[in-house]
Amino acid sequence: MILQLIIALLLLLFAINLYLNLRNLKRPMVNKPLPEVPPLVSVLIPARNEKLNIRNCVDSLIKQDYPNYEIIVLDDNSTDNTAEIVRQLIDTDSRIQLFHGEPLPEDWAGKPFACYQLARKARGDWLLFVDADTTHSPNMLRGVINLALAGKVSLLSGFPRQIAFTMPQKIAIPMMYFILLSWLPMWWIHKSPKLRPSLAIGQFLLFPREAYWRMGGHQAVKSRILEDVWLGVEVTRAGGRHIAIDLSEITSCHMYRNMAEMSEGFVRWMYSVASLSPLFLCAMMAAGFIFYLAPYFWLWRGIVQGYAAFWLGLVGLQIIIGFTMRYLLDNHFKESIVSTVLYPLGIVFLLLSCLRAIWQLMTGVGVQWKKRLYDKESCVK
Repeated sequence: MILQLIIALLLLLFAINLYLNLRNLKRPMVNKPLPEVPPLVSVLIPARNEKLNIRNCVDSLIKQDYPNYEIIVLDDNSTDNTAEIVRQLIDTDSRIQLFHGEPLPEDWAGKPFACYQLARKARGDWLLFVDADTTHSPNMLRGVINLALAGKVSLLSGFPRQIAFTMPQKIAIPMMYFILLSWLPMWWIHKSPKLRPSLAIGQFLLFPREAYWRMGGHQAVKSRILEDVWLGVEVTRAGGRHIAIDLSEITSCHMYRNMAEMSEGFVRWMYSVASLSPLFLCAMMAAGFIFYLAPYFWLWRGIVQGYAAFWLGLVGLQIIIGFTMRYLLDNHFKESIVSTVLYPLGIVFLLLSCLRAIWQLMTGVGVQWKKRLYDKESCVK
């Protein structure tokens, strides 16, 4: 009885934290006038085998209502026709530039090195790194530059809307935001008088040029697979302010095209956590199971064995809180009702990804991403 009460109270705290996070996430200032002389923004796109995405991404960027920006694409040794598609787009807009990536050094992970090369080519006062699988509304640059200038930030990142078409995608993809926004007190981090790293998501990273190079740029995280998270840490170490905002109304991301890509992506995230601390990942798995899956087993067992009504009520409350949390999140980010109803299956998928990541770490097989193999030493220094 005491255990069920504790779990219900902790779930209630998670729900409150989620609500505060969603309520306090800032949004881009799309209606505020720009400065008289808008700063030059370099929009930087690392692209490796992105033939299915790159045209939509660049098309959305050339339609921006911001008056002073350049677009630079780095073809990161693609084996498809990514570069040819960009060349076709260059013929329609002189603001687009294309560069070909250098061979990957042994001590660098792929994306950090691509971004580092892009930063060296950029002329802008602000550097905006976006993934090739993102698309953007015409007022995106206006909104984020206004907010970044007003907040005097050294890094602005946030939560794009994640596009999901298939049933497995609708079940699994929202899980990352669900876990992060339920457990991480971002509302407190952003309001804390002490500088603290927030959450950086590599699909969208905006830096003032000076702040980017002051903290060492992508060279400071060159061996990380999850370089975005560590960039937030490095920005804070260098004395900069880092915020995460709600980008869902101006930026969307189509991360995965099929089940294999989605599974590989989730395992990559979990592998990076496991390489830092297998014990921490195991603790996360235990928490995910206890708070979001075990209540269904307990309720079934309690009904079969005739447990007291109060005990059954506590377990039922746990299930109700879990679904309420998912409704709050899915409603905010305009996810399908399928995501809410079937979210326990998303927890199962996340746990299976964790188990696979631990196995790949323990056996030394590493993980693959963009047809490159990374082992444990690529994740930690």
